[in-house]
Amino acid sequence: MRPSFSGGAAPDRAQALYEYFVERCRQQAINTQTGRFAADMQVELVNDGPVTFWLQV
Repeated sequence: MRPSFSGGAAPDRAQALYEYFVERCRQQAINTQTGRFAADMQVELVNDGPVTFWLQV
């Protein structure tokens, strides 16, 4: 099953929620990196450890 945003919030509301989430992470001293909201970005993952956990949210 592939991820889908078809049931997601309207863009303005979604961006506000995203920014709130990022701010809360930073308030907890969680190293948080962001890109441009709603951008089509290419990302890369390098595992540094014996396992990778997939979390379903």
